Amino acid sequence: MATRRFDSFVLFAEMRTGSNHLEESLNTLPDVVCHGEVFNPVFLGQHNRFELFGFDMARREADPFGLLEAIMAQSDGLPGFRLFHDHDARVIERVLPDPRIAKIVLTRNPLDSYVSRKIASETGQWRLTDARHQKTARIRFDADEFAAQIAQQTAFQAQLQRGLQLTGQAAFHLRYEDINDAAVLNGLATFLGSQGQIAATPSRLKKQNPDDLSQKVENYDEMLIALRDLDRFGLSHIPEFEPQRPAGVPGFVAHPKAGLLFLPITAAPTDPVLDWMGAIDGVGRDALLRKMTQKDLRQWMKDHHGYRSFTVLRHPVARAYQSFCQHILPADQPNYEDLRRILRNRYQLPIPAKTPGPRWTEAQQKAAFLAFLGFLKPNLAGQTSMRIDTAWATQSAILQGMANVTIPHRLIREETMQTALADLAREVGVIDPPQITGAVYHHRIALDAIYDHRIEKAAYDAYRRDYLNLGFSSWASG
Repeated sequence: MATRRFDSFVLFAEMRTGSNHLEESLNTLPDVVCHGEVFNPVFLGQHNRFELFGFDMARREADPFGLLEAIMAQSDGLPGFRLFHDHDARVIERVLPDPRIAKIVLTRNPLDSYVSRKIASETGQWRLTDARHQKTARIRFDADEFAAQIAQQTAFQAQLQRGLQLTGQAAFHLRYEDINDAAVLNGLATFLGSQGQIAATPSRLKKQNPDDLSQKVENYDEMLIALRDLDRFGLSHIPEFEPQRPAGVPGFVAHPKAGLLFLPITAAPTDPVLDWMGAIDGVGRDALLRKMTQKDLRQWMKDHHGYRSFTVLRHPVARAYQSFCQHILPADQPNYEDLRRILRNRYQLPIPAKTPGPRWTEAQQKAAFLAFLGFLKPNLAGQTSMRIDTAWATQSAILQGMANVTIPHRLIREETMQTALADLAREVGVIDPPQITGAVYHHRIALDAIYDHRIEKAAYDAYRRDYLNLGFSSWASG
């Protein structure tokens, strides 16, 4: 028997790129088997499957590399699986440099995949095998949501490209348009070392949304305007972001007149700062410059000699509490729905399935927040399969990402921003800086109602990097 060229393969893709269809084609080869999304945080391989080769979800979480070895040792034929940007980062880091694991990279026009995903989410129909059962919907295009998707996907593609370059590997690249081309797929079979051929691609799965985009997007004209601006960002090339944490230039905020550039940190003070900037020279918050490209940012810098850039830091305890209360405690956050369910079921986070009501007590809030801090420690250390969300990533990592584009001149602490921002404004010629107004944050149960030394210790264990790098003392001290 001829020696295999590879021990296994990984199909790098994203949701709604045609990876299900490609997997079906690969599984028609007699000596190839693809096991699905083996490291999806919500299931194991396929929807509603939670066991594979003796590994359940808990065992996979504790030993992902053990499952990888089991797949290679116990599969009939050349084994593989699909891997997306939000799957277990430990596995991505393990397989990417391994030349014995073949790499397939499947991509699709990001706008098509975005619209397809929105329609599937709206209709609940993620696969179609009979056109008679097709469900349709018109969706609203959200420019911010789309920009976030682009940032995630380009950062992931940059990570893949750099990993392959550093190890001298070549991947087999496919576009969505290639998945029905039997000749191209037979080239892929040859790349994998298969002895089989694909006579025709499977016809079981049907294209779900064949209509023109104008028929699928209700605010189509608005979308075209938004895309005109996004195109300057270069959707077709991979930006040089730090793979672990992008710079986030579209989130930067510049004043149109005064030389002030705000670099916000998620879950740290933002709205009061934007209101304050809008009050300078009476320009108003809506006139602030946002969603800039790097080219726009550089031009603004050239036009505002002596400008000052700044960010506002929040104490790790308060920032984690803000993230918990905003994204985890309520059940009405679509982007956190799966993660919230996983935290409840797998990490025993003591919160109800629905948003807590008025009978939710301070003791329950404290227990749930402590459990969330307990999850953050391994999550921030890269020891879980859950994504490290920007809402609770360390401020140190976020600052390092910003530094790939620009370094903030001032790191202002939340508790001193009233005077610090006024001083900063005077440095750029603002004679009478406005006052910070409005609540920085508010929650039904205030942090000081549940805070104690256990919360401080749990936050320190999770955010030791921020405590040390940014000089935070305990929240109680100040």
